[in-house]
Amino acid sequence: MSPTRVLVLNSGSSSVKYQLLDMRGSDRLAVGLVERIGEETSRLKHTPADGESREWSGSIPDHESALKAVAAELAKDGLGLDSPELAAIGHRVVHGGKHFTEPTVIDDAVLAEIERLIPVAPLHNPANLTGIRTAQALRPDLPQIAVFDTAFHTTMPESAARYAIDVETADAHRIRRYGFHGTSHAYVSRETARLLRRAPEDVNVIVLHLGNGASASAVRGGRCVDTSMGLTPLEGLVMGTRSGDMDPAVIFHLMRVGEMSADEIDTLLNKRSGLIGLCGDNDMREIRRRVDAGDERARLAFDIYIHRLKKYIGAYYAVLGRVDAVAFTAGVGENAAPVREAAVAGLEGLGLAVDGGLNAVRADGARLISPADARVAVAVVPTDEEMEIATQTYALVIGSCGSTGSENLT
Repeated sequence: MSPTRVLVLNSGSSSVKYQLLDMRGSDRLAVGLVERIGEETSRLKHTPADGESREWSGSIPDHESALKAVAAELAKDGLGLDSPELAAIGHRVVHGGKHFTEPTVIDDAVLAEIERLIPVAPLHNPANLTGIRTAQALRPDLPQIAVFDTAFHTTMPESAARYAIDVETADAHRIRRYGFHGTSHAYVSRETARLLRRAPEDVNVIVLHLGNGASASAVRGGRCVDTSMGLTPLEGLVMGTRSGDMDPAVIFHLMRVGEMSADEIDTLLNKRSGLIGLCGDNDMREIRRRVDAGDERARLAFDIYIHRLKKYIGAYYAVLGRVDAVAFTAGVGENAAPVREAAVAGLEGLGLAVDGGLNAVRADGARLISPADARVAVAVVPTDEEMEIATQTYALVIGSCGSTGSENLT
């Protein structure tokens, strides 16, 4: 029997998230997280499907040590990286530019292109590269597959992807809308169609991925036609620590009047803005607790968050022309009923409404929270980016290894 297991790796600058899945039944065999890599005390948490979680603290100086520690934990459960049942390793890569439109077998040309994209993803692509190269060293015989956050959004028309700046300058510096959270938007749009018992190609969906990072997408017939994040993950919705949409002249003003450097402004907009900049908290649960207690600063932060969300729902309704469903996903989207209720409130004229009772129910699976007679379905659809990466990886591997990276670059 051909190998059916896929190891999914999501390598961050100081962490590695991983899942081992058996694609015969889409079963999770193990999940885990290594964090604080390179710090004095690192931490590994490993949970096998049929056992208790194990935690370990100690020194993990680099990603190579982290992956070796992951391999050791998997081996304890008989799931080691040397298993003949392991078909491939799937890697989350945040930025693939406009060339990588599908999951890609990693070769030297692919690695070089991911490296060339570092200037537009300085926080993510270097860590993704480190994870890939470490996994290649541990299992050089195994197919390594890159699944790009940006790939799902490469179907956007140029009218949505282009910024209105000088074309030669934009092309010289790769300035365009790329979008992110693509694996989540792909998975959730498809699962929303399944929830409606319709084919993805027949359904128009607005997907709202609301976590600490947040993005919206307009998906027509299974293909993304617009998304809120742009050249980087900074544009778009109000996020936990990121500003989202803002007049670009604010940057010039801060440089000239505030005498701030480019790095200081970068830190401000990415780490000290959004909800945390507005009210000092980026946890929606705490913000809602403060709102309920009468905290005006928290109330303003919540209102700004919802106002931006409504604007994107309305804009993407106009882009799509016909909307069959609005789907909420990710940590806030799946768990914060007040956010869902407030985002849809007042949009009854567009056919959108939330049933208060259904919205208040906490459940694990995909579900509708709109009234039965609503013109547009409102859904809560838990995202599963690791499953999406594993599914795309396995499909490529069993399809005679698919196309190589260098073919994708033509």
